[in-house]
Amino acid sequence: MLGQKRVPSREGGIEIVVEELATRMAALGHTVTCYNRRGHHVSGAEFDSAPAGQVYRGVRIKSVFTIRRRGLAALTASFVGAISAALGEYDIVHFHAEGPCTMLWLPKLLGKRCIATVHGLDWKRAKWKNGPGAVYIRLGERILVQCADEIIVLSRAMQRYFEAQYGRKTVYIPNGATPVQPVNANLIYSIGLAPREYILFLGRIVPEKGLDYLIRAYHGVQTEKKLVIAGGSSDTQRYLCQLRNAARGDARVIFTGFVTGRMLEELYSNAYFFVLPSDLEGMPLSLLEAMSYGNCCLTSDISECADVIGAHGLTFQRGNVNDLRGKLQLLCDNATLVRRYQAQAAAYICGKYSWDRTTEQTLAVYRGKTEFLPK
Repeated sequence: MLGQKRVPSREGGIEIVVEELATRMAALGHTVTCYNRRGHHVSGAEFDSAPAGQVYRGVRIKSVFTIRRRGLAALTASFVGAISAALGEYDIVHFHAEGPCTMLWLPKLLGKRCIATVHGLDWKRAKWKNGPGAVYIRLGERILVQCADEIIVLSRAMQRYFEAQYGRKTVYIPNGATPVQPVNANLIYSIGLAPREYILFLGRIVPEKGLDYLIRAYHGVQTEKKLVIAGGSSDTQRYLCQLRNAARGDARVIFTGFVTGRMLEELYSNAYFFVLPSDLEGMPLSLLEAMSYGNCCLTSDISECADVIGAHGLTFQRGNVNDLRGKLQLLCDNATLVRRYQAQAAAYICGKYSWDRTTEQTLAVYRGKTEFLPK
């Protein structure tokens, strides 16, 4: 597998997906190798979690040469990883994300079965809309369409996109969810929080997450419940600085920075409700995780979010600050409604999505047995 930054880590959704799949496949007796980029965690070296030695939970970890500059890290790591995979004794080479697929043709040329998972239409993301990065990602998309033996997508919307744009059939395999046991509050008191007294956003701090208008909407909400924005910035601090400036003067808004481990568990476990105002997603793992902890969830109405929560959460019109403000106020004023959604969330999401099932279906794609997968 290649295309991820590093496993194990929570630098983004791709890294979580690769870790969940790779470790389960290894536990089933398959030999799995992950090609990691060299370098530090995007939120700082203090969050590095490289495994001791070169094996992590049965998965072989190889770090490949990487030019550690913005815009070049993904390109160089994918290039070197693809060469190594092409020359290695592998049956399957699994590329994650569109950009790394610019090199998919090489292991394919040398007889490998090549699978691509599209985690999102990355060329739509703000940081890749212009310049060489946009060209790189668009090229990766065209190459994966032409060369991949199979394409896995995480949403029905992406499935429709590839059919309409390229006439290319894809395999829909959603991400999984894991049953968890919520934990009591302890660490969150140190950052001024108390159970059920805050609204939680948790994810990467990037423009497509809609945080600018979340803050604008929240400013008009009459509540003492705080807004917690948890997560690290991706590649640049500029957007995070803009958000901090927008929140200046409202002491109810708390930025935690990147969180992991016990703090992450406590934030999920003790939130009043979870909010995800994204403009663009593949299949948001933070939403699956929030529901697995039993959270009431409010999301934008993009299909990638609305399809996940179904009738078990609330949506607002994407980008509509007034609608978002109204839904925030509704939930802040109606604890009975929040508790009703909380009571349904964990059983619903863990029944609908499973990492074990996702792994089984991915292995079926490796074997070319896609006719047996759900349509």
